[in-house]
Formats: sequence, C-alpha cells, structure tokens
Amino acid sequence: MERLHVLVVEDDDAIARGLAAALEREGYSVEVAPNAATALDCLRLHDVSLVILDLALPDGDGVDLCRQVRAEGCTAPIIMLTARREEADFVVGLDAGANDYIAKPFRLAELLARVRAQLRAVQGVEDPSSASSGRVEYGDISVDILARRAYVAGAELDLRPKEFDLLAVLVSHAGNALTRERIMELVWDEHWFGSTKTLDMHVSSLRKKLGPEGTRIATLRHVGYRFDP
Repeated sequence: MERLHVLVVEDDDAIARGLAAALEREGYSVEVAPNAATALDCLRLHDVSLVILDLALPDGDGVDLCRQVRAEGCTAPIIMLTARREEADFVVGLDAGANDYIAKPFRLAELLARVRAQLRAVQGVEDPSSASSGRVEYGDISVDILARRAYVAGAELDLRPKEFDLLAVLVSHAGNALTRERIMELVWDEHWFGSTKTLDMHVSSLRKKLGPEGTRIATLRHVGYRFDP
C-alpha cells in the first residue's frame, strides 16, 4: 500500500529533521521544504496528503503561502506551527485555509495525534459509502445527517434542533479546528451578531447527551472547538 506523503515546511533544520524522523517512524513518506518557494514547487509537482506549515519562513509568511496554495486548488489538510499565541493570529490562520494549528513549543506526541486526526478525517470524507448515505460514524457516535438522527452506542439521542445542527457541523468537519464565529455562522445565521455564549451552552448540553463520547468535542482556548475523530 502506498504511504501517505507529508510535506514539512520549516526553515529550522533541527526542527525539520526531528519532525521528518518522527513522521517516517509513523510510516509516512516525508519531504522537507525550508522556504515558501520550495514548498510551492513540492505541492505543484507531488501528490501531498498533509502539510505541516511553519508561519515564519525566510521568504514569506506562512499565512500568505496557505492562501496561495488554497487558491491553486490544494485541498490537503494544513497544520500550522506558530510561536504566536494571540487569538487573532490563530483566527487569521484558520481563515486563510488552515485546518488546525499548534503553538510552539509543542509536544511531538500531540502533533502526531493531530496529523493522524486530520488524515482520518480526510479519508472519512472521501469514503463514498458515507458520502452517499449522509451517515458519519466515529467510535460509538453515529450521525445520519439526511435523516437528522444521532445515536450513541446504538441508542438514539433526544437532541433539540440546534443541538443536532451543531453536532452535524462538528462531525462534518471532524479533525478541523472551527472558530466560534464560523460555527455561529453555520449553525445559527450567517448574519448573526453579539455574544457566542449560546454556543457554549449548546456545546455543554451536547457533551452531556453524548456521555463519554462528549470528550471528542475539544475546546480550543481563545479560538473555538474541534471534533476529534
């Protein structure tokens, strides 16, 4: 079976070599690009399954590179590495097309877990059987989006309309970080304004109804939420 190909865009040679070695031990094929120009060449020439992208590059900003590769049609998941910790920086990165972010310094085990989650999410989306039926399954959670029914361990959940909409959005973007504002637009109204406290209340209620599986809804401090597949 062909190995999944990961592109690491990082100008710090020590970090790049460490990441490449760890990813190769996980069974991935790895290519390293030390700058934006080399990264673009790699993405144009090769079929890349996932990109790990540092924001601080010697020949440009990682956010600009992210926007460019998305504009050129690249759909591979992008995980951003950043030393920036301001909420605005995370939001800008996600809006530029990144699927997830991790702040430096980071734990290698956490980054590898994020890589696995992103790749599982992509493989799940591309599964023709789940796409045609509108049914998504992760662990004991099963969501039939077309029928608007959700189950945990085979037992149907009693969800309010917005609770179901919230769950459907989260599982449809499984493995991806979603900002609070983006969730509000998708679940409530694209023209919403005001507090996002109602989102927190719905997440809390949904977690309780999901039971142990509720821990799959991860809180991203200062950003939003992510459903971990």
